[in-house]
Amino acid sequence: MDPEITSARQAADDARVQAFGQLRGAADRLGYLLGRALERDCGITQLMYEVLLTVGRTGEDGLTMRSIAQEQVLTTGGATRLVDRMEALGLVTRTASPGDRRGRLVRLTALGEETTVRASRLHVENVEQFFFRPLPEQHRERFTEDLRTLNRFARDALPRLR
Repeated sequence: MDPEITSARQAADDARVQAFGQLRGAADRLGYLLGRALERDCGITQLMYEVLLTVGRTGEDGLTMRSIAQEQVLTTGGATRLVDRMEALGLVTRTASPGDRRGRLVRLTALGEETTVRASRLHVENVEQFFFRPLPEQHRERFTEDLRTLNRFARDALPRLR
């Protein structure tokens, strides 16, 4: 068993703590760089972009607010406020759910579709520049798979929204 951490210095020097810190630092810095480009060139936040992708993936079926909240790790109130802002920008609409009188489905508008495509083209260029190019080519596929594994594991460990 690993020795117990007994000091701040020991904690800061722990390889596991440092590894997670590197992941957080890279994610935060990359998120800032890529998110800022989306805001500057497309007028949307990174979170809005993620919601556009999630809703776009469903096509004409649309997506419930609860599903958006769960996917983006938001409260239902937070998801509602976000979708309110996106609706005000003309990116999405909310329509009645045919299977649930109280439910509303979020769907992309034509502008939302166009914005998703434009933002994705920019995002892919930036992902290539800041995320893939710094890594050795032979490591990229494995690194991406490892991130997918971590993401799934963390997603499954989260409590479900009520």
